[in-house]
Amino acid sequence: MIKKFGMDEVMTAADASSSLRPYSSEPSIFPSNLPLVSAFLACLVAQFLKIFTHWFKERKWDSTRMLSSGGMPSSHSATVTALAIAIGLQDGAGGSAFAIAVVLACVVMYDATGVRLHAGRQAELLNQIVCELPPEHPVANVRPLRDSLGHTPLQVVAGALLGCMVAYLLSSSA
Repeated sequence: MIKKFGMDEVMTAADASSSLRPYSSEPSIFPSNLPLVSAFLACLVAQFLKIFTHWFKERKWDSTRMLSSGGMPSSHSATVTALAIAIGLQDGAGGSAFAIAVVLACVVMYDATGVRLHAGRQAELLNQIVCELPPEHPVANVRPLRDSLGHTPLQVVAGALLGCMVAYLLSSSA
């Protein structure tokens, strides 16, 4: 119910808070924020899929891939794409929230294939150099740097497609 207030009426705190409540008064176990749920679910699915894509590539199971960055598909791309698509499907593509989400998604995906990918490749080379140092060298026993930081363009595209699918499926079931 929407109340109209005239010039001589005052909006109380109760009126303001009641206008912010969700349309359904039924309690729910899951949050009703479709974009937020879509983003988190896309991230979880992408991280879970990394176990299987790693097995397909390396022929060995590694459950730690579920908690690591890098790999196929990009969970960063899946997350921000699901967020943007869910906002677009829920509020329309003409709103400010959709514009912000699209720009965020572009920055995150560009960063994943650019800066983070190259930082990972540099870490790989540095680890190789350190391994070739004589044992008496001061940095010969340094712990290796993480080299699985970024994503290839294919991994980013796969993550983005996954994010689109998750957002679409959740919005069509809502």
